[in-house]
Amino acid sequence: MNDTPPALLPLDSWHSAHGARMVPFAGYVMPIQYEGIIAEHLWTREQAGLFDVSHMGQLIVAGPEAEKGLESLLPADLAILDEGRLRYSLLLNEAGGIVDDLMITRRGDHWYVVVNGATRQKDIDYLREKLPRNVVVDHMKEQALLALQGPRAAAALERLVPGVDRLRFMTAGSFEFGGVTAWISRSGYTGEDGFEISIPAGRAATIADLIADQPEVKPIGLGARDSLRLEAGLPLHGHDLDPGITPVEADLVFAISKRRRGDGGFAGWPRILRELEEGPIRRRVGFVVEGRQPVREGALVVDGEGSEVGKVTSGGFSPTLETPIGMAYVPAASAAPGTAITLTQRGRIFRAEVVAMPFVPHRYQRKGTGI
Repeated sequence: MNDTPPALLPLDSWHSAHGARMVPFAGYVMPIQYEGIIAEHLWTREQAGLFDVSHMGQLIVAGPEAEKGLESLLPADLAILDEGRLRYSLLLNEAGGIVDDLMITRRGDHWYVVVNGATRQKDIDYLREKLPRNVVVDHMKEQALLALQGPRAAAALERLVPGVDRLRFMTAGSFEFGGVTAWISRSGYTGEDGFEISIPAGRAATIADLIADQPEVKPIGLGARDSLRLEAGLPLHGHDLDPGITPVEADLVFAISKRRRGDGGFAGWPRILRELEEGPIRRRVGFVVEGRQPVREGALVVDGEGSEVGKVTSGGFSPTLETPIGMAYVPAASAAPGTAITLTQRGRIFRAEVVAMPFVPHRYQRKGTGI
């Protein structure tokens, strides 16, 4: 049992002053909502939402063998990644399981890596154990991380940081913002256009005030962040991903670059190659439930005899579509869109249909001059 009290975010007082309801999450006290999850969700889809994601682990990985060492653990082709370019990738174990999913950026003479808050220390320990001894893994504890997401995010941020709108999806750069140097990437985990902003923790409240003062922007909590990423079909580690699930099972084959599929050389390659060639036994799918009642994580997927054949890993009511949606692992034979599946939760039976993801189309800004 862990009796360590949750830590406070750099913006803890700021959240309370803005009326947030705070809850423990990933080792921190975090805002779950301000005015209500559905209202915050819809505002982000229509305007721009400001999220505090400072619980995420911001890491620097540096050293003469950093690229080679990281390619032994990630299926990404880092060799072709240009300065200021991001990749979504997966930290893998020797069995091909997903230790964590992450964002990695080539930044000068080092790699900037953002990992999930709940797995942060385990990731750091794993990297330090597996990478060459001359590679340094530094946890940037002094940095806060904000996310500004939504179709009006670029307009709001461009007003404060002239030139930031030149970034396109999955590119990043340094900008002067509120008297500090901020590292800003055009990325996020809501399916909307937006930015993630790394700043010194001591200036987080000042920066948050500047952003929140824009007419398009409202602070948004964890509850809406989860419903937004679910509508976008984006998996959450510890729920839809874990060390027993491979990238092929998780329908994340896009994260295995073309060169690495052929050359291999990363953790778990033999199993992943076999699944690429033969197909996995199970797959992550999206589904829509008949009726209005959501089916939550932990519900079972059952066959015609009532026997368990899969499990729901995320589920909830979609504010945008106004219907219950979710993700589950099902037998590969049941993974095609249009397949009817049966779910059971607390003794109740639910009928659902497998559908293609994302549930709500992504609206990333892929055009621009880049920086």
